[in-house]
Formats: sequence, C-alpha cells, structure tokens
Amino acid sequence: MNKLTFTPVLLVLALLIGCPSTPKRLTGYVNPLFGTATLWDSIDLGYKPTHRAWGAEVFPGASLPNAMVQVTPVTLFGSGAGYQYEDTVIFAFFHTSMGHWNLGHVPILPFTGEITADNYQSGYNHENESASPGYYRVFLERYNINAEITSTLRCAFHKYTYRSGDEKRLLLNLSRTNSRRAGSIWDFKQVDKNTFSGSQGAREAIYFYAVANHDIKSVDSISNDREKITVIHFSDRKSPLELKIGFSFVSVEKAKKNLEAEMINKSFAQVLNEADRAWDALLSKIQVTGGTEKQKGIFYSCLYRSFLWPAIRSDIDGEFTDFQGNTVNKGFHYYTTPALWDDYRNKLILLGMLSPDVANDVISSLIERAKYTRFMPIYFHGDHASPFITGSYLRGLRGFDVDSAYYFMLRNATVENPRARLYLDEYIEKGWIAENDVKNPTTQTEVDEAKAAVTKTLEYAYDDYAVALLAKELGDIDNYNRLMQRSGNYKNVFDPSTGFMRGRLESGEWREPFDPGYPYYVFMYREANAWQSTFFAPHDPEGLVALYPSKKAFEQKVDSMFIIPWGGYEAYNLTTFIGQYCPGNQPSQGIPYMYYFVDKQDKAQAVIDTIMNHYYAMGKEGLAYAGMDDSGGLSAWYVLNAIGLYTLSPADPEYIITVPIFDRVIFTINDKPFFIRKVNKGRKINNITYDGKEIKEYFISHDELKRGKELVITTE
Repeated sequence: MNKLTFTPVLLVLALLIGCPSTPKRLTGYVNPLFGTATLWDSIDLGYKPTHRAWGAEVFPGASLPNAMVQVTPVTLFGSGAGYQYEDTVIFAFFHTSMGHWNLGHVPILPFTGEITADNYQSGYNHENESASPGYYRVFLERYNINAEITSTLRCAFHKYTYRSGDEKRLLLNLSRTNSRRAGSIWDFKQVDKNTFSGSQGAREAIYFYAVANHDIKSVDSISNDREKITVIHFSDRKSPLELKIGFSFVSVEKAKKNLEAEMINKSFAQVLNEADRAWDALLSKIQVTGGTEKQKGIFYSCLYRSFLWPAIRSDIDGEFTDFQGNTVNKGFHYYTTPALWDDYRNKLILLGMLSPDVANDVISSLIERAKYTRFMPIYFHGDHASPFITGSYLRGLRGFDVDSAYYFMLRNATVENPRARLYLDEYIEKGWIAENDVKNPTTQTEVDEAKAAVTKTLEYAYDDYAVALLAKELGDIDNYNRLMQRSGNYKNVFDPSTGFMRGRLESGEWREPFDPGYPYYVFMYREANAWQSTFFAPHDPEGLVALYPSKKAFEQKVDSMFIIPWGGYEAYNLTTFIGQYCPGNQPSQGIPYMYYFVDKQDKAQAVIDTIMNHYYAMGKEGLAYAGMDDSGGLSAWYVLNAIGLYTLSPADPEYIITVPIFDRVIFTINDKPFFIRKVNKGRKINNITYDGKEIKEYFISHDELKRGKELVITTE
C-alpha cells in the first residue's frame, strides 16, 4: 500500500510538545488514548466475561477544556463514546462526545472511490494513529487518506491529505448519532461554491456551518433502509482538503458567527498551537516534581480527562437555547448538566478549584433549568447537585445566585417529584425507604421492579446534610436543624446483626434471604452489593464507626471488605476488584478513608497505593481503566490522591490528607499557589504541618490552602 508521510504537521507537533533544548510542555505527558482500551482478561476483570465489559468509555479526539465541540473517531455506533481501542475500522468523525453514551453529532468521513450506505468504513492501524490535547490523527487505509483534526471551543478543523490525483469526497451521515436511535430529523444545504450548512436533532438540535478550501463540484446521496448519507464531491485533486466547521445549539447563523470569531482566518497549525497552549495553561495549575515518568503520564492524562465535561452550550455572543426552546442571553456561559452521580464526589470540586468561572457558570446553568422544572436537576440517581453547589459556595465561589440555588435545593429535599427525589414522602415519613419484595432479584433487576431503596436512603441522608450546610450559611436555622436530623437516616438501614446496610420491607423487617456479596442493579443497592454500600456516610464517619461494637470491630469489617474474594459475578458497571472493593465504580471510592477513623491511616494508604499502582493503565496496552471514567469521575480520584488531598465529603470545604506520589506539588488557586511537600519515602504519615504549624487531624480546610503556604507531609 502506498502510504504517505506528513512531516510538516508532525514537526509542528514536535515543536508544541518540546524538543531536548526546551522545557517539555505538560501536554506532552497527556495521552488522549488513555482509557480507550477494554479489559478482556478474567484475571483483570474478576469474572469470566460473556460480553464486552464497559471500559472507561472515553474518546481520544480533539477538544478544548469544557468545549462545545469534541471531534473524535467513531469505531462503533452506539458504544460508549463511540471509540473502542480494540476495533479495527473507523466509520466517521463525531463532533460531540460526553465520554459516555449518546451525543455523537454530525458524523463525517473523507473518502475516495465508490461506497455504499452499508459499506463505507475504513480500516486503520494504531501504528498510524496519534493524539495529543487538541489534536488527533489517523491514516484511513481503505482510502489512503491521512486525517488530522484540531478544534476551538465551538469549531472543528479537519485536514485531509489524499493521494495526489484521487478525487476528494466527503460523506455526512446525518441520519446517525451515537444514541440508540438514528437521527430522525436533520437538514443539509449547500450555501455557495465551497460552503454548506445544516442541522441534526430535534429537542436539542445542533447546527453547523462549514467552509472548505476547495470548491464543491456536486452533492448527491446514497441510502439504505436505515440511513441516508450525503456525499459531497470536490473539484481539486492536488492539495489537502481543509474543512472548517462552526457549531451552535441555537441556529446556523450563530454557527457561522462562531466560526468567524474563532477559526475562519487561522491555519491548521495556528489552531493546533492555540489548543495546546490552552491545555497547557490548565494543566500547569498543578505542577509536580518527583515520581516516575509513567506516574506523570497517568497524572496529567487524568487531569486532562477531568476537564472535558460538562460542555459549553452558549455561543460566542452568550446566547443559548433555554429549556423551553427560546433563544436567550442571561449573562453567563450556559453548560450541559454534569454527570452528577458520577462526579460530585471529586471532579466537580476539582473543577471549581482550577476553573472557578466555569464552575460558577455550570451552577448558574443548573439554576436556569430549575426555573422551568421547579426542581434542581438530578442525574441518574440521588440528588447530588446539592453537595456540588454547597461545596462550591463554602469554598468561596460566589458567581451564581445562591438564594435561587438554595430555594431549588430545598424543594428537592422537601417536595416529592419525578424530576427530583423519588420516594421522598416515604423517606421523610419513615426515615428510610422500603424495598419492594422482589422474589428473584438478579444483577439486571430493572427499575420498575425495585427501588434501590438502601442506596437512596444513604444518598438522601448525605444530600440532606449538604442542603443543611447551605441553610446554616444562609441563616435558615429551622431547615438546618430539620435536615441535619434527617442526615442521620443512614442509620435506619443498618442491620447490627450482620453489620451491613440492608434492605427493609414495608413492614420494617429485613429482607430475606440476604447475600452481602451479590451485586444488584437496582434491588436494594444501585450498581453495588452490601459491602460496597455499607460504608457510605461521608458526612458522619464517626457515627458510622459507632454503629459497630468497637473501633476494632469496624476495622475488621473494613479489612474483610478487601479480603473476601469477589464471587465471580458479571454485572454491568462492576469490573475489577480488591476483595469486594470495586475500584472501577464510584460507589466504592470513599471506602479506603474509613480506616482513618479507627486510627489506621497506613491501611488506607496501602489500599490507595494499590489502586493507583495497579488499577490505572491496565491491560496489555496499558491504556485501560478499571471501569467507566464517567465524565472524569475516576480520573479526578487519581489526580487528587496523587497530590495528597481528597474530597471525602465534597460538601465540606476541606480535604482529607493522603500521601502524595510526588515529592513536591505546586497547586494554583485563583492565581495564588500553595505547596505540598512530601518528606521521606514511606507511606505512613507521622507528622503534618501547614505554614510550619502542626495539624493534629488529617484534614485541611480550603481557606487554609488559599493562604498559599506549604503543606508538609512527613512519612515513615
């Protein structure tokens, strides 16, 4: 096969990343392919797989921090983010991705020769694929085309180098997205000799305006029973095809304005350089010294992954389409709803630490949606906008209407509604939620059969605590007292005879039979078993410990969590195990820190180190996560623990101190750095000081860190 080389752009990349005579940019540590591989080995997974396990479900394409546009290859429609490392073909390039299911707007693919609607994908090889923040390249073997992509906040830049003499063609499959249903509503229009526009979708339609550097010779289409593909033929057969596309969720006109403002007069190399600089500026807010090159690669790749979602939806002029379909401008940047259940524990707090303006606007966007639904948005399960908003406000973020936020948070906590907390009246009346008496629950028991009653009770108790903290801050003492009392409701599903959080029936009796090792999708627990759910009380760990006969008994219970082997169950969202602990799913994330509350910090650190050393960069390629990243939830866990701080209770403006993997950290908040220094190579903490003063406990407040002093963690 006649393959091409593309020295000019590769040289640009080398200059961006750095050469031996210049300091290496932090973007040089980032591998956007990190997380794209899937685990197949039963030893890694903890069970014998009968189907593909969910990997991190991330995308490797070009984007900027929290951008509207994510330009990324699709190797399989309807699969996670659309890209799976083990696949061997590329169908198209998407322009939106959550790092999760759905989205996948405006798939396009360059090609030459003849295709059909059933057969247009191209093979590719990872040896001819590369990526860096803001850039993706792959060689499409079927068509002998080198495809390169970069982007701005709202625009994509495609550069396709064909073999000399080959006819340049481009397909748009507007009848497909990455959702489980094909795009049913779409539009395409040729604007002039080198420009086309269109839209895709209905309730949240995306609009595009594209300008090519070659004239369009003709436009036609091909179709089958499911798809109708638009085919564009270009007249030039020599120089590379460059395509600049602006996007908007308001109109084609706004897509054009976004393109004109962000990209239209820039070269590919210029846009790529600006993207790399934008990422480097963000990554540079946490600078580390010491550790291995591999650890730095994982660290900065995870930091990068933590800032791809939520995505901006407002245009360059601030306008966006509101919940009722009106075009409005409210004076802030409008963002998508975060993956709240997945990332409230850590990532959203990290967002506020490094990008406070974005965090403020994300909260303003949540409030904006609530004005129409009358409830604060939820995501998947629980009511976790509350810890995000409270934790942000108590950390000093003031760029949103806190009174409106609190009003809707309080409604979520006091008024039952399908848009907010399910079974809330029952929870308020009983102090817990009863589970349905499902006769034969399985790992796939559906929502209409069961209530995930234990998980809801535990999470509602924590959410009550989060709302209570904001109530107190705003002077609403009556609701503070009421919600603080409710925050102890987690105790009502604790069964002292077994030492587990356990489902109760309507009668109040414990559900029988009871197997704490069996994982359920929604029966009693959400995507978890009793082991993984029992230790969730981040607002009251001392109270949780006190449910057991002694600290020693609690310690032994946690020990058992990491010792009793996984039962070999295959269940969605549960992959890789340390005993019963599942490092690949968020419900387990807070468990290791429970050792702190029985004076066993060293045991906690042993687990944390095991996770960081063995459950990231997994698989034969070293590119797999232990489970789904869920829009940055697993990535942010690594970032925070790697520097020695973790958001055990994100609603509280403080961090539990762990042992960093790096010798020194410079962390910049609001343009002012604070410092973390590790003394000695041990993993057991024997002394902590901040600004030269000893810290007796293992917590440090956000306000202290903002003073810009040095946190010294001495180990043995």
